[in-house]
This record gives sequence, structure tokens and C-alpha cells, in this order.
Amino acid sequence: VNYCLVCGCKLEKRFLKNEGDIPFCSNCDTFRFPVFNAAVSMLILNQPLDKVLLIQQYQKKDNILVAGYINQGERAEDAVAREVSEEVGLEISHISPNQSQFYAPSNTLILNYSCIALQEDITLTDEVDKAQWFGLDEARQAIKPNSLAQYFLESFLTKQGK
Repeated sequence: VNYCLVCGCKLEKRFLKNEGDIPFCSNCDTFRFPVFNAAVSMLILNQPLDKVLLIQQYQKKDNILVAGYINQGERAEDAVAREVSEEVGLEISHISPNQSQFYAPSNTLILNYSCIALQEDITLTDEVDKAQWFGLDEARQAIKPNSLAQYFLESFLTKQGK
């Protein structure tokens, strides 16, 4: 952040005890901490916990995880349930945190969760081109290589001892 989001003045770095050099607005006489987007991504498992749902979007052939932005004032866990419902028409339970990672290209902190679908029948919306259940080992092969989706999937499977 180079300019104050309140008044527009150029920010300067100023030392703040226990924080280090932080952008400071001398016009507002206040520190301006970093501002970024927040999103969720989900490892959606079926009830026997032997399959994971991967999707394709925006006419791309890469298999990725369901994901979406958190609305202002919304809890991350509520965003997980909302996005899964909006994108693939599934109801879910057992929402559990997995990992988080900052994604610089969109200035977004992505919070990854695992969850369990209450059914396997998918209802595609206009946000998703294709959705498919994959066995856990198949998902490893099918997911977009070198992506955050792959990182989240591998992290989850490693924690599960798979």
C-alpha cells in the first residue's frame, strides 16, 4: 500500500514497536496495515471419504478445487458452504481447516478447508463447466500441476497418511 485508503495521501514507513516498519499516514496520523482479499477453497469429499470433487471453470481444462471469495462480514466457514452450494449444488458437513496460502497475483489470502458432501449428485451452475469425483490417487494425477489446488490436496492427503 503506497497511498492512504482514507485520504489518498502518500504513506511513509514508520517504526511501530513489536511490528517493525509500517505504512503511516501523516495526514490521518495513523498506521495503515496491509489490506488484502480473503477467499476459501474446498476439498469436497464424498461420505465414504474415498473420492474428492474437482472442477473445471472458464473454458479451461485444468482440474481445480471449488473456491470463492469471502463476502464482507461473512465467516469463512459460511463462505465454504455457500460457494459449494452455488457452484456444484451440494450440501456439506464437517467443515475443517486444512491450510492457508497467500496468492500474490490477486492479493488474496486463501483459506483451504475440507468438507464432506451429503450426496454425490452434482448440479452444475453457470460458474462451473465440469465437475467430477476422483478417487484420492486419481485426484493427485488429475489436479492442475504446480497449483495451489495441488498444494492443498497434497497437504490434506499427507495429513491423512495417504
